[in-house]
Amino acid sequence: MECTIRTMHRHEVAMAVEWAAREGWNPGLHDATCFHAADPDGFLVAECGGEPVGCISAVSYAGRFGFIGLYIVLPAWRGRGIGLRLWTAGMKRLSGQVVGLDGVPAQQDNYRKSGFALAWNNVRLAGTAGAATPGADGPIVPLADIDFAALCADDRRVFPAPRDAFLRCWTAMPDATGLAWLADGKLAGWGLIRRCREGHKIGPLLADSPKIASALYAALCAAVPAGDTVYLDVPLPNDSAVALAQAQGLRSVFETARMYAGPAPACELQRVYGITSFELG
Repeated sequence: MECTIRTMHRHEVAMAVEWAAREGWNPGLHDATCFHAADPDGFLVAECGGEPVGCISAVSYAGRFGFIGLYIVLPAWRGRGIGLRLWTAGMKRLSGQVVGLDGVPAQQDNYRKSGFALAWNNVRLAGTAGAATPGADGPIVPLADIDFAALCADDRRVFPAPRDAFLRCWTAMPDATGLAWLADGKLAGWGLIRRCREGHKIGPLLADSPKIASALYAALCAAVPAGDTVYLDVPLPNDSAVALAQAQGLRSVFETARMYAGPAPACELQRVYGITSFELG
């Protein structure tokens, strides 16, 4: 049967996110819209006989940094070389750029064959949202109160390229709460919690200190129903992030390996208490 690979239409990104949900990746309810905003041409679909059977995202940021994600072939179509064709097409689209991905550790050897090297490991942790603690939130304000240019500049401290279109959508998505910490009027931390297929996920969570990260985590959890499941994706090299998760009683449910093809970009990883998205970085 003839198989082709093409760029997804906007509405088809939701299909890829639905496939991710079936794989147990628990995406957010509104992730597809923001993923597409990051790079409208960065999502590829494999079709066999006109039927969509696989996908990959190869999102380019500013034409110099790429990220691979949503790499899925439907179970009935695996073992036919479709995944390799998708991979080749995605990597070709990002040719000449440093490329990152968050893959399951068991696939590290396969990614190494394509020139990727391990940078660090991440862990997805799950816990339970608690009620708000009166008077303990500090100088926390709605994220919408923060100048958008200042927010983008802060994101550049932890991400290797501008992603303004993505952030504009991400920070304004429905079923989400964004909060920021101001220190002497300056942005010192921020985070967002969004509704997912199961529970809520915090991402990103960025902070200049463990105290700020802890306060933002608590305030974000207080924005969702008490007792709801909350997920946080933590980079393991950040000992303070691991300590925060332990203090909150979070448990490990999933791990990924952050890998790069090309020089690992500079990143203030000690500020990253929660990764924005395993799919887009």
